[in-house]
Amino acid sequence: MNMTEIQTPASEGALAVDQRFFQALRMADTAALAELLADDFLLIDVLQGGEISRSALIDAVRSGLLTFDVVDVAESRVRRYGAVAVVTGRTRMGGRAGDQPWSARSRYTHVFVEQRGRWRMVSAQGTQIAPD
Repeated sequence: MNMTEIQTPASEGALAVDQRFFQALRMADTAALAELLADDFLLIDVLQGGEISRSALIDAVRSGLLTFDVVDVAESRVRRYGAVAVVTGRTRMGGRAGDQPWSARSRYTHVFVEQRGRWRMVSAQGTQIAPD
């Protein structure tokens, strides 16, 4: 199924949209990322703690500068507060940044806001964790 054809209605739930976000990263599906991320989306980078805007993330994935070979979600849960949902979980990810391989195990927090009947991600942060 082409992810760009998938709608993300609020009734579907933020957790399902969160899973689509990870799938879009893995598949380098920039059309899906553009649909899932709010215009003012901001990512706090798991490796260096830098701020990455929506357009910078999409451009890096589109150009192949940033690739995701592995995205394993070990656990996730959602808490909802009206039109806001907070998804937290644990991942193992890896890929390439330019010509450099990278990998990280992390705890993450993703914040979603219901906009025009659909969940859109407004913020994401990953924090590296030590191996088990």
